[in-house]
Amino acid sequence: MLSSRIQKVQNKIQEAKLDGFLITFLPHIRYVSDFAGSAGICLITNKSNYFISDGRYTQQASEEVKSYKLYTATDGLFSEISNQKLFKNNSHIGIDGNTLILSQLKELKKLFPKVHFIPKANFIDEIASIKDEFEIEQIIKASAITDRVFEKVLEIIKPGIRELDIAAEISYLQRTFGADKDAFEPIVASGTNSALPHARASTKIIRKSEMVTLDFGCVVNGYHSDMTRTIFVGKPKPKAVTIFNIVLEAQQKAIAAAKPGISVIKLDSVARDFIKDAGYGEYFKHSLGHGIGLQIHEQPKISASNKATLRAGNVVTIEPGIYIPNFGGVRIEDDIVIRNGYADIITKATKEQIVL
Repeated sequence: MLSSRIQKVQNKIQEAKLDGFLITFLPHIRYVSDFAGSAGICLITNKSNYFISDGRYTQQASEEVKSYKLYTATDGLFSEISNQKLFKNNSHIGIDGNTLILSQLKELKKLFPKVHFIPKANFIDEIASIKDEFEIEQIIKASAITDRVFEKVLEIIKPGIRELDIAAEISYLQRTFGADKDAFEPIVASGTNSALPHARASTKIIRKSEMVTLDFGCVVNGYHSDMTRTIFVGKPKPKAVTIFNIVLEAQQKAIAAAKPGISVIKLDSVARDFIKDAGYGEYFKHSLGHGIGLQIHEQPKISASNKATLRAGNVVTIEPGIYIPNFGGVRIEDDIVIRNGYADIITKATKEQIVL
């Protein structure tokens, strides 16, 4: 499967009339080489592939990186390209326009004044947005851990416990159940805090009749899961139940509509229009979802401004929400795989109303 990814990059290099593509962004490096370290670069050309790391990763690279000629840099990764004469004068080398930072570009231009560096936004992202079965299986494994953690953490949520204590338990359980690490800092937002889409877990104590939004995920073999559930501690307020049911139905409608060929603008509107028609449009404050994989946020972004269409192999989140200031909020999120003709829901934790 790795060879297939490299071939896709080489095909794209030819289509763009480039002599090669320099990859410096670690998630992209892992995608095309399987290297899981924290320092390295890849150069893919039409004929050869080169991987450069430093002395800390010589052994790791020899074990993880196949189909590449390996070099160990002694004086900077870009300098090693010069030492090995991997760029020819007047060659056209693609670089990632989204991730290469200005200081790196300046260094490249200084080292290689006769090389043309061509920024190409989303060059690797567009390839990586279509997941192969190995990748999907890793996301399924991560999601299964997240599902299991959700069931377990429900046992400790009660009036009097702090948001931070729940977040710490989530992180502990994900590692205990086999995750490499958290996909991101777990969100535990109760009461009025749940009106903040990206609230941070705090020292706030959970009280009766509050909503609690739990948004968390984990990483398995580099691949991420991402799930959100909103639960009630004690008898919920009628308004809270109303917005919960609206968000749940909006999410179900969007998942039912998700299939190859649908524009992400249209998919976003399925949930957004339903929430708007229910009278809460102004309280849905973010895009409907995003791709996941080796990064927690990947292409395609499911938003009203993205002109992309869904394709079989995309793995995306569907996460509508309603957030009412000084009251609270509800978000429900699942990870789905776009199959031929339908959406396969990966996250299995119940979405039914839970009252603890």
